[in-house]
Amino acid sequence: MEARLKTELWIRALIRRCDIAALAIAVVARGDSDSGAILLKFNTREEGCSVLTQARNPAGELVWMRATGPALVSESDADAYIARQRRRDPDLWVVEIESASPCAVLDGYII
Repeated sequence: MEARLKTELWIRALIRRCDIAALAIAVVARGDSDSGAILLKFNTREEGCSVLTQARNPAGELVWMRATGPALVSESDADAYIARQRRRDPDLWVVEIESASPCAVLDGYII
């Protein structure tokens, strides 16, 4: 079994990384503090948004998947996707970051 950080601790570390990078970040919805899944909304304001969700690659490694597709979407489309996912999973965390580049604060692969 793979050791895993509790979700709330991971979120706190993400907030710290964003603070260091001078990126605005907000926890929009709190989920289960131990094992809630995470959605990250990256908002560029002018160009649109992208939503990332955690997934596993074929090797079983944790990666980030572009849940709203490879292209940026409008903020209303991103919010609609997030609302649908929150209805399915009330333990879901939603974090919004004002940045165009997820690579600025995320480690790991983005698919």
